[in-house]
Amino acid sequence: MGEGRSYAGQLEALLRSRANPEQAAGMEAYMREQFPFLGIKTPEREALTKVFLKEHGVPSGDTLEEAVRALWRLPEREFQYTAMALLDKRRKDAGSARIDLLEELVTAKSWWDTVDLLAARLIGNHFTLYPEQIPGYTGRWLDSGNLWPQRSVLLFQLGYKKRTDTALLFGAIRHCADSKEFFIRKAIGWALREYSKTDEAAVRAFVAETPLSPLSVREALKYADRQGNT
Repeated sequence: MGEGRSYAGQLEALLRSRANPEQAAGMEAYMREQFPFLGIKTPEREALTKVFLKEHGVPSGDTLEEAVRALWRLPEREFQYTAMALLDKRRKDAGSARIDLLEELVTAKSWWDTVDLLAARLIGNHFTLYPEQIPGYTGRWLDSGNLWPQRSVLLFQLGYKKRTDTALLFGAIRHCADSKEFFIRKAIGWALREYSKTDEAAVRAFVAETPLSPLSVREALKYADRQGNT
């Protein structure tokens, strides 16, 4: 067994020892029965992970990626959350090849609860470190026909503010504007709403000239309209 799998195995044992089936049922229902849960709520899981990391450290390099993949393969959702927490600890020293792992995770056991963090935090940070990778990966994701990589393109600039590449953002939205997928329409609105906090005029102009779903428009202008009424 490699170091990464051994590390993941210790984390697995710790979290399984705190499983709460009663809480798991409610958590599974909230997530529409997409995945099984151990029943460990976020504050407790984060506290357990913090203690574990203090004792065992945070792996890096190939060991980290092996641990992340091992955790991702486990059925219960808390393990995917923990894998993302490990990646987040090492997000600033990730090598350029890390994007391939992030792409893999976006398309495995995909749902909004993992994809949104992967996109807005981990992929967003990665593309800040390696902007030369943006055109190739985002172009492939948009053309993939898979809603989760597409959602990742729409959301990875959420925290960019004035650094936002509006040509990329608006182009991605136009590419996805005809989608009937709720998670794409919602992401379009979310991305525009967040950018409206930086450039409201640009967002209003884009919404006015671009055919978008009512959901996307409503979400896009929610912040700007609220500010206009205060």
